[in-house]
Amino acid sequence: MFTIDAHLDLSMNALEWNRDLKKPVSEINSREKGLTDKPDRGNATVSLPELRKGEVGLVVATQIARYVAQDNPLPGWNSPEQAWAQTQGQLAWYQAMVAQGEMTQIRNLAELESHVALWKNETDNSQKPIGFILSLEGADSIVNLDYLEKAYESGLRALGPAHYGPGRYAFGTDSSAPLSIQGKELVKKMDELGIILDATHLCDLAFWDALEIYQGPVWASHNNCRALVDHNRQFSDEMIKALIDRGAVIGGAFDAWMLSPGWVRGKSTPKERNVTISTVLDHLDHICQIAGNANHIGIGSDLDGAFGTEQCPSDLETIADLKKIPALLQDRGYSEEDIEKVMHKNWLRFLRNAWS
Repeated sequence: MFTIDAHLDLSMNALEWNRDLKKPVSEINSREKGLTDKPDRGNATVSLPELRKGEVGLVVATQIARYVAQDNPLPGWNSPEQAWAQTQGQLAWYQAMVAQGEMTQIRNLAELESHVALWKNETDNSQKPIGFILSLEGADSIVNLDYLEKAYESGLRALGPAHYGPGRYAFGTDSSAPLSIQGKELVKKMDELGIILDATHLCDLAFWDALEIYQGPVWASHNNCRALVDHNRQFSDEMIKALIDRGAVIGGAFDAWMLSPGWVRGKSTPKERNVTISTVLDHLDHICQIAGNANHIGIGSDLDGAFGTEQCPSDLETIADLKKIPALLQDRGYSEEDIEKVMHKNWLRFLRNAWS
């Protein structure tokens, strides 16, 4: 079944992890054997061939570069200009993939419909380009609002103002503050340009500020439920209700620490904790119970978002295993129509509404 994944850090893997995503996952992992500079070396799950195997024909693909002040212990860049340059290198990688026919950028409704038609024409998918919608995870690299306009001209169509910690425009996971004056101006400018607001990673205070100021289309590309795993990274039921009221779609994330209470990075294992693809579906099902329907859920796997098979569902070897989801949903009593909504129709409806 044609599948949309609303959150993949492809360019980060290509540039910072030095992975050639044109290669099979097995080759990527073989080349990383013995490396220890990253915690997930040799455990990759994502590459362009694996996306094709899984019929994941359209993704929301990120740029990401954090600015860190002198007292910020998180990894990142020492100036916004350096962070901007990193995102432009990531953009150059996407453009190189487009030039080689590996990927195709989706910026508007006409390009979306053409690409979906290509992937649904019942011909062999093994040589088709992976469509991508460009998103920015964390706004630190936007030096000033003129740079947001430059980013839009390059095809940026979604933006999450925050990532982890204190950001230049918004505070994210494991931090807390209302939107700054600059953050409020950023959100207003996003609204003016028609850039989708990604509510993922916003701390609670910034979340409510952003929803009040921003009047355009809102989604949460990769987020799970606080009611099932209690952490500030997750959405409370109140936040989920607010997103549903705004017509949002929420993508289920596959990072095991977001799926298993008390997960200890580097020690807990998916098998020991019984974290499976079905555990992700528990979170999606919780959102359905709040909404009273299946109109607000999708996939936003975040696979290889600085973690691999050591920290993702135990029954997933590569991203191609997203193909297991329809049968698992069917076992839960989901109708064929609702299964199609989860796999692609909800994201498509959202984009058509946003871009019409």
